Amino acid sequence: MQEAAGFIVQVSIWAIPTIFAIIAHEVMHGFVARSLGDDTAERAGRLTLNPISHVDPFGTVILPLLLLFFHLPVFGYAKPVPVNFSKLRKPRFGMMAVAAAGPLTNLALAALSAFAIRAAVPMLNAAGGRVVWLPMLYMLQASVVVNVVLAVFNLFPLLPLDGGRVLLGVLPLRAARAFARLEPYGLLILFVLLYTNSVGRMIDPVINAIARMLL
Repeated sequence: MQEAAGFIVQVSIWAIPTIFAIIAHEVMHGFVARSLGDDTAERAGRLTLNPISHVDPFGTVILPLLLLFFHLPVFGYAKPVPVNFSKLRKPRFGMMAVAAAGPLTNLALAALSAFAIRAAVPMLNAAGGRVVWLPMLYMLQASVVVNVVLAVFNLFPLLPLDGGRVLLGVLPLRAARAFARLEPYGLLILFVLLYTNSVGRMIDPVINAIARMLL
């Protein structure tokens, strides 16, 4: 019973920061795409923070809950915002800018959450402060962790992740074409790398360093 109650508390602390981080990530892809000439996301009704427009049942709800239940780093994903890269002004640069917008948004949210933690800590000493502010502090700490994990994970240089799109834009044309041919196998490669913890060994030190710096 106590275990179940503890899990519910953990879900309450992590759910809002996780869902908001995922949605903000996707919405910023769409906003940057629109600013560079592609209104596909806007016409699809995806430039909104309304979760209903973005929620993927598995990626936004089930996966984060499973990770939380097994005490693993929490992350997830929403339905990808549609982007027509051919409609972007300067398509190659535009693709990189749209891809980078999501992780950079998460890093900004992590920094804002860390700033809010520092501002809220003195409130703990006020009358009834721990009742009101302690849950908020836990939620802000969760926000820092979730946003850093999302940012660093998505910057991993493999298509279809954002880092892969950025790398695709940086590579010389011939190398970019060869790299792009790997995209149909990208998710399979990613699952193998996750299963063997190869991704974790590469990104965990970066995640921990950023989180320690912010917290």
